[in-house]
Amino acid sequence: LFSIVVFVQLACCCGSAACSCCCNCCPKIKQSTGTRIMYAFYFLLVTVICVIMMSPTVDQELRDKIPFYSELCERMNAGENCKTLVGYSAVYKVCFGMACFFLLFSIFTIRVNNSQGCRAAIHNGFWLLKFIALAACCAGGFFLPDEGTFLEVWRYVGATGGFIFLLIQLMLLVEFAHRWNTNWSSGVKYNRLWYAALAFVTLVLFSVAVGAVVFMGLFYTHPEACLLNKIFLGINGSLCLIVSLLAISPCIQKLQPTSGLLQPGVISVYVMYLTFSAFSSKPKEMVEKDGVNTTVCVFPFNSGLESDMKIVTTMGTIILFGCVLYSCLTSTTRRSSAALRVCRNSEPETEVNTKIFKDYDEEKTGSGQNVVYDEREGTIYSYSYFHFVFFLGSLYVMMTVTNWFHYDGHKIEKLLEGSWSVFWIKMASCWVCLILYMWTLFAPMVCPKRFEA
Repeated sequence: LFSIVVFVQLACCCGSAACSCCCNCCPKIKQSTGTRIMYAFYFLLVTVICVIMMSPTVDQELRDKIPFYSELCERMNAGENCKTLVGYSAVYKVCFGMACFFLLFSIFTIRVNNSQGCRAAIHNGFWLLKFIALAACCAGGFFLPDEGTFLEVWRYVGATGGFIFLLIQLMLLVEFAHRWNTNWSSGVKYNRLWYAALAFVTLVLFSVAVGAVVFMGLFYTHPEACLLNKIFLGINGSLCLIVSLLAISPCIQKLQPTSGLLQPGVISVYVMYLTFSAFSSKPKEMVEKDGVNTTVCVFPFNSGLESDMKIVTTMGTIILFGCVLYSCLTSTTRRSSAALRVCRNSEPETEVNTKIFKDYDEEKTGSGQNVVYDEREGTIYSYSYFHFVFFLGSLYVMMTVTNWFHYDGHKIEKLLEGSWSVFWIKMASCWVCLILYMWTLFAPMVCPKRFEA
């Protein structure tokens, strides 16, 4: 029995078999889900390595805890105390390798429509070989010639890819808001209580948005400083009010009867979150009070102790990685925004296929976990687009970990201390999100024939 389990796991690592856990108590998993989890694990592993490279604290711990650390670095030709393996340049090189890995797979899997071909088999299996290939790509970045020119060019490539990644997430959010409202509105046909659910959720969303405005007005403004905070808080709050009124205006309601306050509620909450994040990312401002320089427009979330700052930075880093992973995975499904379904006939196509082919799609992997082969009739998601989103996510992580364009002297412990580049990126994201939503409101008026169906 043990030999069977070992054989199955070796087939997962070195062959085209789907990946599963050894334990049979684990719930069954779909082949498409297991594949995406494995790629996400690779992505997370490289991201953690990048964080370690940007942390002087970890570097110092390695020097203190690893015996013969200096000699080991010299044997690896990594410079004195492994200087070439730390800092923003090392992160750029590692992320260059990860980005190349996902970009090559994106090109390799173009127009793959089912899991029966050899390209699909490579995408869904051979995990050990792909891990070796990923490690080789990341290591190869350290052997690129003309390092100065490479870093300068790659910095702007990373910034462009990071902006595109943010744009995809904003488009996904707008689509999610519309789909949520449409699905819940259609639930009224089955139960009138969905009206109450819509009203309750909308009230909660707008209460959170208004509460966020009041909160930022109290803690992130000051009579003698923080002029930008006052201006942008007023602008973003006013824009959220405008899009809310537009969503229920007669001209919009005539072309989009399902348009309501739920969508602008979702958008308003997200815009307020981005505004709060932008204010938190802005460099601190000082005001002289009674002859003493005092920091203003900062919420006192800690006691000022170094241990507290480490905890806050660690939590912020974990949240960042969680958001990036969630964004990568949810952006690649064909029905990623079809959440909170209420219609009886709105069952996802993938679930229907799973039920129809349940008899032969479910395979017992020895004594281990069950794997459901749910892509025999067609792929659940676009393989090429999946890898392309992870390619963009690699660039976004690279720019975020190195503090975008303020990389000189940056370290991961200063992730939450803020910089002007991060502030303007997040503030611009607010406006792009609002513009995208307003376009979805006016698009039927501008292009009526396209939206007739």
